[in-house]
Amino acid sequence: MIKLHHLNRSRSLRILWLLEELGVEYEAIRYERDQKTNLAPPELLNLHALGKSPVLEIDGRMVIESAAIVEAICARHGQHLIPATDSDAYITHMELMHFAEGSAMLPILLNLYTSKLGDAAAPLQPRIQSELKNHFDYMEQMLRPSGHWVSDDLSAADIMLSFPATIVLRYGMGDQYPKIASFVDWMQNRPAFQAALAKGGGD
Repeated sequence: MIKLHHLNRSRSLRILWLLEELGVEYEAIRYERDQKTNLAPPELLNLHALGKSPVLEIDGRMVIESAAIVEAICARHGQHLIPATDSDAYITHMELMHFAEGSAMLPILLNLYTSKLGDAAAPLQPRIQSELKNHFDYMEQMLRPSGHWVSDDLSAADIMLSFPATIVLRYGMGDQYPKIASFVDWMQNRPAFQAALAKGGGD
């Protein structure tokens, strides 16, 4: 049995989506953010020292970090979602898997945290906005004519990039990035994604 420790309103949703796409049996254990601080509850610290979600239990092993979780699941149940290791597409796959949680998330998180500082954040905003544009431009450019990032069908990179892609629309920038907007629309209308939303509590 696979267990996913899922935090509401978090990047963990894409792991639920992956599991639903693969049709594997799993248990989703839901945690709620603190309503005042918006932080993960202390119960997650009982699972792992970082106290973050997602955390996956598979084959008796705890796995953290979204990209590592996606790779671990795909290695057992979704090998078709990862290109052959001797292909050029596999290099692109690795780049984008790391980009999704590395480069792309830094300005997104900085924008989130500095938004709570009011005018004190003003000196940082030009740089943050420049980096957001840089990364969103890159994502738009990398989308293939098929609407996917690595292959011409769903891949692990699509799963990982689904979160920053959704942020583009949350920022009201869908008109600037029509290919990303089309990807998010495609994703949100998939039965597996709707099932993931339901399993995760609707958010």
